[in-house]
Amino acid sequence: MDAEKFAQGKENVLRDSDEPQGPAIQGYDFNQGIDYDKILDSFATTGFQATHLAKAIDIINQMRQDKCTIYLGYTSNMVTSGLRDVFRYLAQHKMVDIIVTTAGGVEEDIIKCIKPFILGRFDADGAELREKGINRTGNIYVPNSRYCKFEDFLMPLLEKMAAEQQNGQVITPSEIVARLGKEINDPSSIYYWAQKNNIPVFCPALTDGSIGDMLYFFSYKHPEFKLDIARDMKKLNDMTLDAKKTGLIILGAGVVKHHILNANMLRNGCEYSVYLNNAQEFDGSDAGARPEEAISWGKILPDARSVKVFGDATILFPLIVAKTFAKDLKKP
Repeated sequence: MDAEKFAQGKENVLRDSDEPQGPAIQGYDFNQGIDYDKILDSFATTGFQATHLAKAIDIINQMRQDKCTIYLGYTSNMVTSGLRDVFRYLAQHKMVDIIVTTAGGVEEDIIKCIKPFILGRFDADGAELREKGINRTGNIYVPNSRYCKFEDFLMPLLEKMAAEQQNGQVITPSEIVARLGKEINDPSSIYYWAQKNNIPVFCPALTDGSIGDMLYFFSYKHPEFKLDIARDMKKLNDMTLDAKKTGLIILGAGVVKHHILNANMLRNGCEYSVYLNNAQEFDGSDAGARPEEAISWGKILPDARSVKVFGDATILFPLIVAKTFAKDLKKP
């Protein structure tokens, strides 16, 4: 190899650079001992998703300082898990203003008031579980008997609501959720506290689950029974338009994510948003869309503070709550 080519190769590898601006990358030094609060603080300069998590914590703290109307959205599988207890805590202490979830996110909270779900295995044999009447969500077992007990609870309540409709009172999905929370009368329930603290819970896909199955069976006896989805849409949109500032915390994706973002499009976007999901954007779905795409629709303001954190909400959201909502609450 001649000297000229060698010099060029060396120049390519050892090319000089501009000095980038920003904090130095540094993780936690365990020589300081174990301090969980400082470990979480160190995520800000760790890089990768740790830094995004630290940014999410900072954004949520700022939306709280700005007294935003705070939206909490979560998918049903999160209520299947122990995150249900974290959501209950937030509703109990009135730390969020609006909740949006899916059908499973409603019914499974009520079912757990009756009997718990059981820890299982991801690799359990599906045919064997089916034979035993055990449903599996990830590594969580939900025996079918739970839904039978839920039917015993829900059907008499539907009868009451059907009787009330004879007076022209057509119920909305959010009113059904509030009614469920009131009737179950159990402090372990998210929706017990939501109705107690006047936190509306919107569930645009209320029929997509066991509740939908029960409504289907119920419709044969009461074909006149109706649900008013339009009034819920008006309520959510009116609350959004009336809000001075809005902050969004969206765990998971699908209809929950879009329903919250679509409402905020009416006000030309929210001021703060935190996404926590693993969906990808290559297929053009709203589920995988990042905040930058939402800005193009007017769902997030161009100068808003926003972040998407990739990761498992069962691990990350309790850490977020520990560094935000729970930090200020005084122990009894």
